This record gives sequence, structure tokens and C-alpha cells, in this order.
Amino acid sequence: QVQLVESGGGLVQAGGSLSLSCAASGNIFSINTMGWFRQAPGKQRELVATIRSDGSTNYADSVKGRFTISRDNAKNTVYLQMNSLKAEDTAVYYCNLRQSVVMNYWGQGTQVTVSS
Repeated sequence: QVQLVESGGGLVQAGGSLSLSCAASGNIFSINTMGWFRQAPGKQRELVATIRSDGSTNYADSVKGRFTISRDNAKNTVYLQMNSLKAEDTAVYYCNLRQSVVMNYWGQGTQVTVSS
């Protein structure tokens, strides 16, 4: 019984910035991994960034140095700050929470469009 709700997203010009948020609710264990994935038109879903409950992070090579993932455990919320956006960042961004192999939850997705 976990629900994830994304907010943010929208339309931005290349070189601009955008911030995403995802609030989790339900039966959430204190030790977990939250992250962001994205799916561009005609492509498979790919990992963008993850962050563990201890604060350790992992980024896709394509976003290193441009995106920053963070979380607020008290609010059960994960964030993604996106800077220096490129047209190829255009995708639907999905929030993810993983507590075990079988306890893996997804948000509904939020559209990010970068114009060039």
C-alpha cells in the first residue's frame, strides 16, 4: 500500500532548469531506495538517478554534473533538480520507490519537454 505522486515538470528551453518532486505515502519502510526514471518517445525506460535512505546517490552518465537528486525522509519526498537541460532530456519522468525485490512502486509520471 504505497502511492507515489509526482509534481513539477513542464516546458523549458534548452539550457534552462526544472525541478521535480515526488511524495510517497503508505506503508513505507525506513530503509529504501527512491529514484527517478524516464522514458522518451520510442525508447525504453532508463534510470536517471537513485538515492538510498542513507543519502548515497547514483546517476546515469548522461545526467552527471547536471542533475541532482535529494530526499527528505521526514516528508517521504524525493526531488530531482535538473540544470542545463538538453532536448534529449525530453521524456516522461517516473518516480520509483524500492523496498525489496517484490516491493517496488511507481508514480504515474510527469512530462518534461525541453525545446531547442
